[in-house]
Amino acid sequence: MRELEVAREAAKLGAARLMESFGHDRSARAKAGVDLVTDADFASERLIVECIRQHFPSDEILGEEGTHADLTADRLWVVDPLDGTTNYAHAIPHFAVSIGFYQGGTAQCGVIVNPARQDWYTVSRGHGAFHNGQRAKVSEAGSMSEVLIGVGFYYDRGTMMEATLAAVHDCFKQQIHGIRRFGTAALDLCQVGMGWYGGFFEYQLSPWDFAAGRLFVEEAGGRVTTCRGDALPMEKTSVLASNGHLHDAMLAIVSNRHPA
Repeated sequence: MRELEVAREAAKLGAARLMESFGHDRSARAKAGVDLVTDADFASERLIVECIRQHFPSDEILGEEGTHADLTADRLWVVDPLDGTTNYAHAIPHFAVSIGFYQGGTAQCGVIVNPARQDWYTVSRGHGAFHNGQRAKVSEAGSMSEVLIGVGFYYDRGTMMEATLAAVHDCFKQQIHGIRRFGTAALDLCQVGMGWYGGFFEYQLSPWDFAAGRLFVEEAGGRVTTCRGDALPMEKTSVLASNGHLHDAMLAIVSNRHPA
C-alpha cells in the first residue's frame, strides 16, 4: 500500500538524521523529571512530517515533539521520531523511529526501524508483519514458565514504579525465564511479535509509543490490550502485549497491580 511505502521513506529520513548525531549528541535535556529529549528528536520529526505532508498534505499527523493533530480525523499518522531517547543519549544502540498510519480509528500499517542495527519492522493490516523481509510470528508458548517477559518503566519514580516492580515480582513467581527491560517500547512490541518475548507490559505509554508496534504484534498473531484488558485508546494508557496464549495469565498479574 502507498501509505506503507511513504512510512518507509519517512522513517529512512528520520533514521538517517538520528545516525548523524548518534554517539556524539550532547544536546540531551529534561522535558520533565528524567524524561529526556535531544536536538535529534526534533530534527527527525521535522523530516518525517515534511515527507508525509509531501505525499498526503491533508492528513493529520501526531508527533511526540510537538506536531499536533485532530485525533478524530479519518486519516491520522502517529510518529515517534526517536523512541528510546535515553538510550540514544547514552550512546546505547537500541532506539527506533516509529510511524503508524490509522484510518477510521484503526491501525492500517506501520514501520519501526532501529537504525543503529538496520533492523526494519514493517506491517500492514491483513498482510502480516515482517522483520527485514522475513515474516514475523509470535511465540507458541502456552505457559509463563516457557518465556521471557519484557517490561517498561514510565518516568514516574513513585506509585507507578512500585506497581511495576510488584507486577515483575508476580511474574517471577510464575517461573518465567526472566525479565528484560530495554527502554524502547516500539522495539519491545516488535520483540513480542518476533516471538522473543511471551509478553510485554508498561503502565503508561503514549500513542506514538504503540501506534505501529501494536499492529505488528497483532499481525504476527498476538494480542494487545490495556493492562485492564480493554481496547487501546488513542491517548496515554497502559499496554499489555502477548502471544495471545498467555494474555489471560499476564492480565491477571498486571491488572491486579495496576496503579489507581
